[in-house]
Amino acid sequence: MKYKKNWEETKEKFRNYWKHQNTGRPLMIVVAEKEDAKPLPEELISVDMEDKYMNPERMVARYRHWCENHEFLGESFPNMSADFGPGSVAAYLGSDIEFRDDTVWFTECVDDWEETPELRFDPENKWFKKHIEVVKECRKLAEDDFYVAIPDLMENIDVLASLRGAQNTVYDLIDEPEEMGERIQQVTDVYFDYYDRFYDLVKDGEDGSSCYTVFQIWGEGKTAKLQCDFSALMSPNQYREFIVDSLRQQASKLDNVLYHLDGPDAIKHVDALMEIEEIDALQWTSGDHGPDGTLEEWDEIYDKARRAGKSLWIKVYTGDVDDWIRNVDRLVKKYGSHSMLLFFNPMSMKDAKKLMDYAEANWRDVKGTFEC
Repeated sequence: MKYKKNWEETKEKFRNYWKHQNTGRPLMIVVAEKEDAKPLPEELISVDMEDKYMNPERMVARYRHWCENHEFLGESFPNMSADFGPGSVAAYLGSDIEFRDDTVWFTECVDDWEETPELRFDPENKWFKKHIEVVKECRKLAEDDFYVAIPDLMENIDVLASLRGAQNTVYDLIDEPEEMGERIQQVTDVYFDYYDRFYDLVKDGEDGSSCYTVFQIWGEGKTAKLQCDFSALMSPNQYREFIVDSLRQQASKLDNVLYHLDGPDAIKHVDALMEIEEIDALQWTSGDHGPDGTLEEWDEIYDKARRAGKSLWIKVYTGDVDDWIRNVDRLVKKYGSHSMLLFFNPMSMKDAKKLMDYAEANWRDVKGTFEC
């Protein structure tokens, strides 16, 4: 890979991470700005949403500039996102997309489920066709210099909430539980009709490996992040009734599975979630602008994940580099280095060197005090 120096070693660490058998220090996603980095040329700055999300030539040019001005340290690796926003399956099933500079919205399009046809794969959907064209061209232009990531498709009731609206979906679960169960299964059934087509476009031809957008995860075969953000509005019984089997069906068809647990109101579902053997790793997000994943309060989540044999994916951003080192030091000493991935936001080369030097000296082959 053109922009990655230790790619073979990185792949081996990811293989072992999914098996909870990593050796050496934990996996670390560390991207450092080069000391002689140049700003993005004015002619490459996005001029509108079409240019930002649907112009492959300029998208790839912008990402190449990023690669040329950053160093991919630890287990970070160059992978380009060609996303149409989080949850694009909703657009393929009938929603429209509102692109904004800082986010993407999917418009509600279902007034009544009884009057809505079965949710099926539609290869002629305008958004799906456009998205496939963009990803295909990005992959062609990227050549073998970097990966193009699988888009953030999303699944289960999160898709239905985009189609119907969150408040309506809350009432639907109460008023029409059988209908909602059928609709969630329809989303589950159609998911791989879409996933597989993107996977076939972006997978590595040598080992069939793939990576998933945003979360910076790589694996041989089919790799994905799964979630159910709507679960924050569901009771534990509802989550078990409507979501767990859908997630299990998905995970059983994937080779490497990370679950994204989002927000304090979703913690109540951890017990049910950890019963899904096919999920390999857990990522916890404390919510918008909340503290990072190193807070000791989150140990109750990590304890359950490790007892269930899951690897941990932990985002570190609170404070400065000395805080990161101190906070991660506690986690490594407790949980060990064998089943942990640490994600850091892009940083200066000075901070990156300090962080990596400390990790190599202090976080290698740590068993941890936590007993599963």
